[in-house]
Amino acid sequence: MPDSETSAKLSPVDPSLGLLCPYVDAVGNLTSSAAPGRATRILVVDDEPTVREVVARYLERDGYVVREVGDGGEVHAAIAAFEPDLVILDVMLPNVSGLDILRDVANRIPVILLTARTEETDRVLGLEIGADDYVVKPFSPRELVARVRSVLRRSAAPAPTSGLLEFDGLTIDPVAREVVMSDRQISLTAKEFDLLTYLAGSPRQVFSRAQLLIAVWDSSPDYQDPATVTVHVRRIRNKIEVDPEQPRWISTVWGIGYRFEP
Repeated sequence: MPDSETSAKLSPVDPSLGLLCPYVDAVGNLTSSAAPGRATRILVVDDEPTVREVVARYLERDGYVVREVGDGGEVHAAIAAFEPDLVILDVMLPNVSGLDILRDVANRIPVILLTARTEETDRVLGLEIGADDYVVKPFSPRELVARVRSVLRRSAAPAPTSGLLEFDGLTIDPVAREVVMSDRQISLTAKEFDLLTYLAGSPRQVFSRAQLLIAVWDSSPDYQDPATVTVHVRRIRNKIEVDPEQPRWISTVWGIGYRFEP
């Protein structure tokens, strides 16, 4: 029986969220980063058995293969053995914190953070480190499953556009998913690359953060904080700009959004 601290982290019997109702909606075919012929694998990392059990149950009902881990110190071994397509990661873990794990794996595996922290600064920190999405406790497992599907769709390799995107000293290769700046290869996360490629594909066109959430994240401001876009733009600038405070490539159009400067 969960104690009061557990209940504060996740209220798995909250009737307003319908947490114990079976999820039986038809979901159709799922496109994910899983290898062909292999079921999509999700690693659920949380120190609370109740949280892991509820999340795993809903994911398995949606057709995923799930493995659970309750200790931050066991995560890297679990990733190596299980080879998950996505990790659901609690921030507060024993031995190794979720944010430390995120720093190690964000460039390789999509990650959704679970956090009881509601301050924007904490959410932004997770996004800056490389989380693909976050869910604040208490949450609906049905919403989490929907976010899993969305992140997996976004993480799937997109159909490559034709040809290189070449600008003054900047080359973007959509097929190889590589960015070269002045003969130096730039390391970007999958979502950073997608965002940069999308902006560069329509030079000088202004996009709002809501438009970018829809186009690049397959999401919307109704479900995801537009600050996600702001954080990713800042991270891209830190990697490709000589002076991120005076950006040459991605400019801010105040009150509207962003545009790529060819």
